[in-house]
Amino acid sequence: MKYVDEFRDPQKASALLQEIQQISDRIHTQRQRPLKIMEICGGHTHSIFKYGLEDLLPPTVELVHGPGCPVCIMPKGRLDDAIAIATHPNVIFTTFGDVLRVPGSEQSLLQAKAAGADVRMVYSPLDALQIARQHPDQEVVFFGIGFETTAPSTALTILQAEAEQVRNFSLFCNHVLVVPAMEALLENPDLQLDGFVGPGHVSMVIGSDPYTVIAGRYRKPLVVAGFEPLDILQAVWMLMQQFEQGRCEVENQYTRLVEAGGNSVALDAIQRVFEVRDQFEWRGLGSIPESGLKMRSPYAQFDAEVKFDLPGRSVADHKACACGEILKGVLKPWDCKVFGTACTPENPIGSCMVSSEGACAAYYKYGRLSTQEKLPQPKRVMTAVH
Repeated sequence: MKYVDEFRDPQKASALLQEIQQISDRIHTQRQRPLKIMEICGGHTHSIFKYGLEDLLPPTVELVHGPGCPVCIMPKGRLDDAIAIATHPNVIFTTFGDVLRVPGSEQSLLQAKAAGADVRMVYSPLDALQIARQHPDQEVVFFGIGFETTAPSTALTILQAEAEQVRNFSLFCNHVLVVPAMEALLENPDLQLDGFVGPGHVSMVIGSDPYTVIAGRYRKPLVVAGFEPLDILQAVWMLMQQFEQGRCEVENQYTRLVEAGGNSVALDAIQRVFEVRDQFEWRGLGSIPESGLKMRSPYAQFDAEVKFDLPGRSVADHKACACGEILKGVLKPWDCKVFGTACTPENPIGSCMVSSEGACAAYYKYGRLSTQEKLPQPKRVMTAVH
């Protein structure tokens, strides 16, 4: 398949792995612990396990997953706010499919739908706007979620709603920013990271330039990468070269889609509709300054947080759930006591088990054969998923 098979070539993968091994052998004559490389994007975590890349790398290189799944980082309090809107009379609440099953403090949006709320899955915010056109006598709310990747489409939808004066459409904005989250991770003394595989989708929008703060202030190298096996292996190889040569730079492996300055049209749309919040709460990371977006005052008529009275509570996670530590990269999914037993994709206790980009979901689907020996003894009764 053109432009896919080229990035899954076993011979090229073998050559890259050999280079990584050689550099690792040279580096670790002077190191006491493995190199920890965090892949921020949940899409990378998914690919790493789908193609077995973690098992191919030398044991001196450890891949650590980060908080790059937008569904996973959504705190229970914001889910409760969404459910409060969805259960409001005369409201049609719309969102992406993987958000439906994320548990709030008492129920999920899917359970609210089963109890009678008009909750609908859509594939884009434009689908939600179309529903608003079709139901002018009802208030249609779109649950905007995601990093800078999805923020442009939401912003352009708001601009379209304004142009058409669709008064019964509004947005519950939960878009977040990736760089402040990375900075919060690097301020955590419990997590010793050596470098980052930078997110591909986000970087298509913001470019590679915004990560210079990571390399400059925090002295951690970063390589923006695509999502195919060779993309990720090449990014690791590029990081290994930086480690060996004592460099600390932002490099771009994903040159076929990512430019240094990003996508100007997308960035202009974000800037026009949104502004940065003073604080935003992240599941597992707490409240991070200037890490979320909210709607600018000229678009208040489309802001669900203005239209509706929301609980706005901060809700603690389930005591048995380790999602917070998993999102920070402190724990692996198999370190969670309920992983694969009480918490499964069919019955998620934590948000990391819901989305296909969640670390727990990826480990459950692709990693159970290779990680089964690392699970606590009671969980050995699980059968592998083929």
